[in-house]
Amino acid sequence: MKHIVHEQLGKTIAVLEKVRADETLLGVVAEAAEVTAEAMLKGRKLMVAGNGGSAADSQHLVAEFVSRLVKDRPALRAIALTVDSSILTAVGNDYGYEKCFERQIEALGQQGDVFLGISTSGNSPNVLRALALCRTLGVVTIGFSGNGGGKMAPLCDYNVIVPCDTTMNIQESHLALEHIYCMLVERCYFGAESTLV
Repeated sequence: MKHIVHEQLGKTIAVLEKVRADETLLGVVAEAAEVTAEAMLKGRKLMVAGNGGSAADSQHLVAEFVSRLVKDRPALRAIALTVDSSILTAVGNDYGYEKCFERQIEALGQQGDVFLGISTSGNSPNVLRALALCRTLGVVTIGFSGNGGGKMAPLCDYNVIVPCDTTMNIQESHLALEHIYCMLVERCYFGAESTLV
């Protein structure tokens, strides 16, 4: 059993090393953070959504924005579209699960907002529909994916595509990058001293 632990950690590290070596990917994370901070400084908000582990990531990331990441500072305007069971089940029942995020963006999204869609495959139908609506509303779109980006890549203004096709390793990289994304937004919004531990 111990050798399995060692082997899996090695795979995780190998993917993270690929991410760290991808200058384009790193640049996109930085650009996405700058755009998000700029939107928040103008009174706009960040909306985040995904399915399964990516739904958990959505809630985790938003918690970092609303509470804090490393240092005390005012709350930042962010919402996870994965948490209201009444909305999710009503839309799922009345319109279909593929519309559960799209419908919330229709209600809450405003021009200049930012939507971050998370999908390890890049092909989650409800994330794709949400991204497509954002395009028509003037909402900036950020995609965190793997598997080459999937169908969501052309729908995103900023693509963070983990160079991997194994779901758990993509998710591990997503979480690391989501923390860094939040840290960079804090830095852009509050100044460099806000991210010093």
